[in-house]
Amino acid sequence: MSLIALDASGPRAGLALLAADGVVQGRWSAPLKPGLIETLPLLLQEAAAGQEITDVAICTGPGSFTGLRTSIALAQGFAAGLGVPLWGVGAAEAYRQALPELTRPLWVGIRARRGRLFLLREGKVGAFADEALPMSQGPVATAGEEAPLLAAALAAKGADVMLTSARLIDAAWIGRAALAQKLAGRAPAAALPLYVDPPEAKLPAAGLRPAPV
Repeated sequence: MSLIALDASGPRAGLALLAADGVVQGRWSAPLKPGLIETLPLLLQEAAAGQEITDVAICTGPGSFTGLRTSIALAQGFAAGLGVPLWGVGAAEAYRQALPELTRPLWVGIRARRGRLFLLREGKVGAFADEALPMSQGPVATAGEEAPLLAAALAAKGADVMLTSARLIDAAWIGRAALAQKLAGRAPAAALPLYVDPPEAKLPAAGLRPAPV
């Protein structure tokens, strides 16, 4: 019995095949773009070949708008086709799997766009300008692709901050988080993308064109 985990929230898409005890049986990766829509199904097909898949896990973000939409839709269809549970796992929960011995609060910095970060902290998610990051009220650790920038900003304000080595999400962390939920008897969390900022696309000033007749 195996679990397949997918993540396309960052600059690269990743898949991991895990045994029931969390041991990684295989890893696959691909650039987020171009061609993720064509590449990711092929990687999933390769990972599942000859395996008895009992669970599917997917990263729900926050992160890349396109990556989340593509990978979550694929995971939903794949799990439905097999008739197996689909476990939605947020980025914060994934990073916690990477740092099981950590005892201080974890702040995760993920690049939203130039000059702006998604900040995951103590169960809260927000977006902040690089120069307007909040101050911690106690000791914290930082993770995520922007962990060095986040740690430097906190240290400059006098915070007790520890920089961890956890950077980009490993799909295996997603899988282990799902297995931990399953072992604890929890129902699968919904596989819905976590969007922090509103979409950048704007309606045309003149409105939408009328529907074709």
